[in-house]
Amino acid sequence: MTPRLPLTKYHQIYLVLREQLLEGRFAKAMPAEMELAKQFGVGRVTIRHAMEKLVAEELIVRVAGRGTFPKPINHVGLGMSTPALTQPTRLAGLMENIVSASRSTTVKVLDWRTIAAPEDVAFALQIEVGSSVKKAIRLRSSREGPLSYIITYVPQSLAADIVRKDLAAKPLLQLLSEAGVELGRAQQTISARQADARVADALDVAIGSALLSVRRLVFDANDQPVQWLEGLYRPDRYEYQLEVSRIGDVDARVSMREEKVKA
Repeated sequence: MTPRLPLTKYHQIYLVLREQLLEGRFAKAMPAEMELAKQFGVGRVTIRHAMEKLVAEELIVRVAGRGTFPKPINHVGLGMSTPALTQPTRLAGLMENIVSASRSTTVKVLDWRTIAAPEDVAFALQIEVGSSVKKAIRLRSSREGPLSYIITYVPQSLAADIVRKDLAAKPLLQLLSEAGVELGRAQQTISARQADARVADALDVAIGSALLSVRRLVFDANDQPVQWLEGLYRPDRYEYQLEVSRIGDVDARVSMREEKVKA
């Protein structure tokens, strides 16, 4: 734990465990309270408070005499199944904004590897659980500092020839397009999310800080999902803009507050 952060220890632990749960770290069961207390260097009461918060959010379920287990993932709000939470986005305009932003910012590739698709990723990309997908984590920065922390998943078959240095030079959607993927439409869900330990460190904010969360599911011309992304943005440096036409099209973009560069 980090004493200098303006959060209680149990809340810091809650955020770390929440991050791990959403990543599918505890596929079968959560560690026992004593094990977690030893891991975090705190007492069992502190762990119990963190676990109670996870129970309240329906992320875990505690069964007397058996242990603590992650609850099945709720797919509502992932950006692909609930029309009321999503907006169609004109992909041509979105691509222009993404490429434009890439020219005025820098990207550090924090992770690029092949993983077995967890349940939520498989659901989004309409593939079997455990199928091979490529996972990218990128940190985008401007002269003012870090702007966004972006986690992306694409089917392995579509990104087999993409290497780490490519991701640092071009947006992933652009790389997919150059690889022959004919992009079609996208669905986006916009919400807020607290910064967990890993994201807070990358974006240079305190754990628990409010971030703008944009989840995007991109389809090809045959309406097959080809990319699932969650971008976490510092609200003091980014803003989200929507332009809605009379016929219902939505042109969406994220802009840097200082330089007003569309992303």
